[in-house]
Amino acid sequence: MSPQEICPVEDQVLLITGATSGIGLATAQMAGGRGAKLFLVARGEAALAQVARDVRLRGGEADYAVADVADVAAVEAAADAALVRYGRIDTWVNCAGVAIYAKLLELPDAEHRRLFDTNYFGVVNGARAAARRMRRGTIITVASIASDFPSPILGAYAASKHAVAGFIGSLRIELESEGSPLRLSLVKPSGMATPIADHAVNHRPGRARVPPPAYDPDLAASTILACAERYRREVTVGGFGRAQTLFAAHFPTIADRISALIIPWLSRGPRIDARDSLFLPVERVRVRAHNETGRRASVYGTLDRLRAPVLLATAGASGLLLWRTFRSRRLATSE
Repeated sequence: MSPQEICPVEDQVLLITGATSGIGLATAQMAGGRGAKLFLVARGEAALAQVARDVRLRGGEADYAVADVADVAAVEAAADAALVRYGRIDTWVNCAGVAIYAKLLELPDAEHRRLFDTNYFGVVNGARAAARRMRRGTIITVASIASDFPSPILGAYAASKHAVAGFIGSLRIELESEGSPLRLSLVKPSGMATPIADHAVNHRPGRARVPPPAYDPDLAASTILACAERYRREVTVGGFGRAQTLFAAHFPTIADRISALIIPWLSRGPRIDARDSLFLPVERVRVRAHNETGRRASVYGTLDRLRAPVLLATAGASGLLLWRTFRSRRLATSE
């Protein structure tokens, strides 16, 4: 399959890690609603069973395996189970992730390492398992706009996403150099109104919050499925996040100062009584954060999806204009 060919989601087998919460759950629900065959991976069996049951009730097909993405053997076993169940994997979605709200110099070492075990090595384990088993298709990894610039208080999270971007980019080059038909996509959401802040370890005085503005997780899910159908090397979800990335790249000192001003907002309001998901799974199945809704539309995302047809139309119009100009000049010369 060439990079430009479309394989509809409804004809695919998708393996999704982190499938019981946030973007992973939104992706599972959306793909299942479109008729895709799903294999779901997460740490909590009760939550996995609930998500799979909900997909089936809506007419979809889903199975699951309990696995911590930080556990190499568990990820390999989940990949094998998916092959036994469906015979193939067309799209592998690395979506498991955790967060910690803390100043870096105050962050306990065990928590820092555990975050990297999940966010970075979870992607490494998933991508390796997928690359060894998939004959073709797409490995989609959910990174973050935090992979493009620093993020105070969420410094460990940002560092892990920088590492993810570096790993996926390097693996892509290696696979391409070997002639592999596998395609690697990096999806970078802006702040999303998922439960990630509620599930985060919070060493700050107030309630942990997602950096504003937050977008609805369905925007990220639809982007992931779009990448599953038509290859995109890298895509940012949310226009504000894209603007942040560009601003930080061109005006880093000013961007740093603005980021410092946002620090108080990241822990605003009374703390909530909730267990974090760093070491243990949270069994409650939720796409969105408690009492929070995100932006459900992104002008940038719409324009980005239209980029290919717009470029094609522009190229066609430019070509026609050049041809008419050249033809007119030839006729004028001949006369």
